Amino acid sequence: MPQVHLAPLLSVAAGTLGLFAVDRISPLSAAGWTAGLVYLLVSNALFARGLHRAAMTKVGWGNAATATRSTLVGIVTALVMSSFGASVSVPLLTVLASIALALDAVDGWLARLTHGETELGAQFDMEVDAFLLLVMSAYVAPALGWWVIVIGMLRYAFVVAGWLMPWMRATLPPRYWRKVVTAVAGIALVAAASALLPLWAATAVTLVALGLLLESFGRDVVWLAARRVTVTTRIAAGRRRNGVST
Repeated sequence: MPQVHLAPLLSVAAGTLGLFAVDRISPLSAAGWTAGLVYLLVSNALFARGLHRAAMTKVGWGNAATATRSTLVGIVTALVMSSFGASVSVPLLTVLASIALALDAVDGWLARLTHGETELGAQFDMEVDAFLLLVMSAYVAPALGWWVIVIGMLRYAFVVAGWLMPWMRATLPPRYWRKVVTAVAGIALVAAASALLPLWAATAVTLVALGLLLESFGRDVVWLAARRVTVTTRIAAGRRRNGVST
């Protein structure tokens, strides 16, 4: 495994080489190059900060797999951004996005197998998933309708809600269903992007994915709201017992 302080640099280097390789197969636009490089730099800067804050001495195989996924997402981002100005290789985009999705089942397994599960790893994994959904939803939106972008924006809307309402930032209990729904959404978007499905089928699977995501996020919001009410009630009751006016 690479040293902790070298891992983000190696990810940026690998991603840049990947962009050059992809550019030879499916030429990238200036916007595509910019988007891909910006993603690689920003995501790995955040990864480096997370490693530093967690005082980690080893990257871990799980984080290494997630970093590989993140590198692929950077290349997919470059292809998607290039697609808005010119045609790109749909098979190449589909294959890279599919590998990124498949590795999502590997990083957690590796972390558990090597006893390397960390809060940073879980957060890193979640953010890579979220950005891949955002990028792929942006890619299929021109064909299916811009409502599809909601799939990619839900995670970020949830984060913004947390900034505005502190009770939304409480730690949620683990729930495997979130991973299932995210995987289903990713598969649906890649299937729609592949151009192998007729328009009605691509729309149908994407609608199913959106419905599942709305249910999953909605359940979390309901849980957080109920917890907020419970905590507020307990605080008010404590103040009354202590003779403090509310």
